[in-house]
Amino acid sequence: MSWDKSAPGDFQQTQTVRLPYADRAEAGRVLAERLAPMGLDGAAVLALPRGGVPVGYEIARRLGSPLEVLVTRKIGYPPQPELGVGAIAEGGAPVFDAELLARLGLREEDLARTVEVERAELARRVAAYRRGRPLPDIAGRPAVVVDDGLATGGTARAAVRAMRERGPSRLVLAVPVGAAETVRSLEPEVDDLVVPVAPWEFRAVGQWYRDFGQLTDDDVIAWLERGRRPAGGAPGTA
Repeated sequence: MSWDKSAPGDFQQTQTVRLPYADRAEAGRVLAERLAPMGLDGAAVLALPRGGVPVGYEIARRLGSPLEVLVTRKIGYPPQPELGVGAIAEGGAPVFDAELLARLGLREEDLARTVEVERAELARRVAAYRRGRPLPDIAGRPAVVVDDGLATGGTARAAVRAMRERGPSRLVLAVPVGAAETVRSLEPEVDDLVVPVAPWEFRAVGQWYRDFGQLTDDDVIAWLERGRRPAGGAPGTA
């Protein structure tokens, strides 16, 4: 079943999407077809690395927009770093899962050192991926934030909150697949939420792709180089 929240009200059922996606590129094309009629002229397309970048490339190409990266980092529980208790996006404040912190007996200040480490890694990735380019100015224009899937939604939440502070005319979150509960929890954070597939039974993002290979920093840089040239071949400008 497919869900698409791109208008006021609850999630709207749309056409069935055949799963699993072949790869992130196919998922991006599915998303792009849903975004194309939404009147997003002049939109900035901002992809979360690493997996969101090839998805964002297909969207940027379809919309005729340049592609840029929006770097985020998970904030892990120190004894078990793979357990995300929050996230941070460039230009934004840390966003924590208050309910999980309470269950773990943690305060936000207890994670100050972890946040510092993740900020440093975030800065490293920004330097590697953008090589001195600033984030696009999105004030007064649409912004489309893209990832390859939503599990807990922590990094997506940090990303859209950071972008909201920059004053876009319309803030869109576009993701090929996401856990239904997470998708619903993110609805109030954005103006438009486009998620073609939002199953209630959800184990991991990778289960919804046939090819979900890990990407490297070099892969991200290559996609970004391609994505700064919108359809038609002319170099894009941010």
